[in-house]
Amino acid sequence: MSQSSPVELKGSSFTLSVVHLNHSDPATIRAALTEKVQQAPAFLQNAPVVLNVAALSPEADWNQIQRAVTDAGLRVVGVSGFQSDEQKMSIQSAGLPLLTEGKTRKSSKTAITPVITPPAAKTRIISTPVRTGQQIYARDCDLIVTSHVSAGAELISDGNIHVYGMMRGRALAGASGDTSCQIYCTKLAAELVSIAGQYWLSDRIPATFYEQSARFFLKDNVLTIESLN
Repeated sequence: MSQSSPVELKGSSFTLSVVHLNHSDPATIRAALTEKVQQAPAFLQNAPVVLNVAALSPEADWNQIQRAVTDAGLRVVGVSGFQSDEQKMSIQSAGLPLLTEGKTRKSSKTAITPVITPPAAKTRIISTPVRTGQQIYARDCDLIVTSHVSAGAELISDGNIHVYGMMRGRALAGASGDTSCQIYCTKLAAELVSIAGQYWLSDRIPATFYEQSARFFLKDNVLTIESLN
């Protein structure tokens, strides 16, 4: 009788939030992140995050920074944005895993790029209400919900998201990193909206858009909202 291996390694993909650190002081980081987590504890408490450290120097205290993030209620699963070998080595010395965010290495040779015809776009359509605690993921396609989305529900799409009912939950479009994706809501009351990792909690959404028709998009990599009317 063949015996299966006690472990298996398989490829997969996950949606992770990226925390861009613009300050190296652990106390400042802890206070700022604690405030964020308290605004949306159901979404952020114990959430796995990637730290982008492009704005920090190699001399930063990485152990203390990791502790500050953990104390705020988040879990560091990797570090990206390192700018030099010195910074990279200091991060590794702290025991933190390094991530490259899908960047490609430059080659001195001229590469021949094959012309590939993209497959026809697909759309996942949900015609029933999305209840609290439910998560809908539209992989490699757009997501359309024709009913309402309750608070505590989560919509994730690698493409655009359209909600034609009351939107009270969380919507994360461009989950695979596509910055051209958008979110459309006919009645906006979302807990969180995100496009390609750029997100707003409910307190960032202007009150004038509450229960109104609106769309979200990235303009110069900044999350932007405008009316559909």
